[in-house]
Amino acid sequence: MPQLPEGVPLPDDGALPAWVAGAAPRAGAFGVYVHVPFCSVRCGYCDFNTYTASELGGGASQHSYATTALSEVALAERVLARAGVGGRPVSTVFFGGGTPTMLPASDLVRILGGVRDGWGLADDAEVTTEANPDSVTPASLQELADGGFTRVSFGMQSAVPSVLATLDRTHDPRRIPDVVRWARDAGLDVSLDLIYGTPGETLHDWRTSLEAAIATGVEHVSAYALVVEPGTKMGAQVRRGILPLPDEDDQATKYELADALLTAAGLGWYEVSNWSKPGHECRHNLAYWRGDDWWGIGPGAHSYIASAGPEHAGLRWWNVKHPRRYAALLEDGRTPGAARELLTRADGELERVMLGIRLREGLPLDALTAPGRSAVAGLVAQGLLDGRAALGADGEPRRALLTLRGRLLADAVVRDLTD
Repeated sequence: MPQLPEGVPLPDDGALPAWVAGAAPRAGAFGVYVHVPFCSVRCGYCDFNTYTASELGGGASQHSYATTALSEVALAERVLARAGVGGRPVSTVFFGGGTPTMLPASDLVRILGGVRDGWGLADDAEVTTEANPDSVTPASLQELADGGFTRVSFGMQSAVPSVLATLDRTHDPRRIPDVVRWARDAGLDVSLDLIYGTPGETLHDWRTSLEAAIATGVEHVSAYALVVEPGTKMGAQVRRGILPLPDEDDQATKYELADALLTAAGLGWYEVSNWSKPGHECRHNLAYWRGDDWWGIGPGAHSYIASAGPEHAGLRWWNVKHPRRYAALLEDGRTPGAARELLTRADGELERVMLGIRLREGLPLDALTAPGRSAVAGLVAQGLLDGRAALGADGEPRRALLTLRGRLLADAVVRDLTD
């Protein structure tokens, strides 16, 4: 499990620096992320801040988690109001984990109610929860929809039992069409998350998974290349030679297959790892990539507030990782924030390129530095950036837009564009 970054300690009350405040109303969306750190089983590839019941021990009960999270919602409301950056209704809420649906649906609805009471929800607010296919029922999904949720993202990962076994996933892939149908019957939009490049997964296996996902008729699919992280069970298996390291060429081939099949099914790419039907993009994640403000609730959760001042791009901070410590700090009336970092204007410009280039809308060329703009022609010649977009064809503004090949080499493109 990765360590939190180093940073400057927060004051006990979590107060934000004065330079964060800007003229009201602030531009951009305001999102809330709620981290639910509980899982029934730890997957071998996962390095997220999650815990099983046996790992947690006393002092971090799932039964009391909603109440603890609501304490941070109340703290966040006070902190933002004092800093002069509150007052905006929440545009998006995303419950991630872990497995948020390890909690009763009533607890998730109660946390959402606290967000609604504290800030208000925009009329068209997007409210998403992640879920494992074996952690929901028709009744629980209906309760979520009735309580204000609009979207569910299921961790499908694969439709092939042997691949799921390698990933230590516990659900039966035959359950996927059922849970999708239950969610849609409840009135929820549905996304499926897939992973490609698992050791032992063939190209036929991957095609099977893609075709199974498409057959459900979902509005959104995310597909991520498996990354073997140090400190995980899978990392140890690779280190000991039990499993092979994922092959980059194999993963590139599988990405190209995903793009071809998903595009043919009417799901267009809008971010390097995400495809959706028109109007069904994940607005919460788009807010991250576009640099909007958000507050992260829960152990290990990160938050970000942009600055309106000339010297800083914004402020990022993160909570303590362990649920017991998180709960104890809030019970004591203190911020659960572990540390924070100030982002300079140069930091902000770099992040804008790193995140914005991943989007289907691309980046305006005037968002790049002079060295970055001078690199565009070479990247077009290499087939990594779209030439028509770079020239501003059809009267459109000139933009840096990744080609399919560029999506496969997005990190290299970022290096060239940021000198």
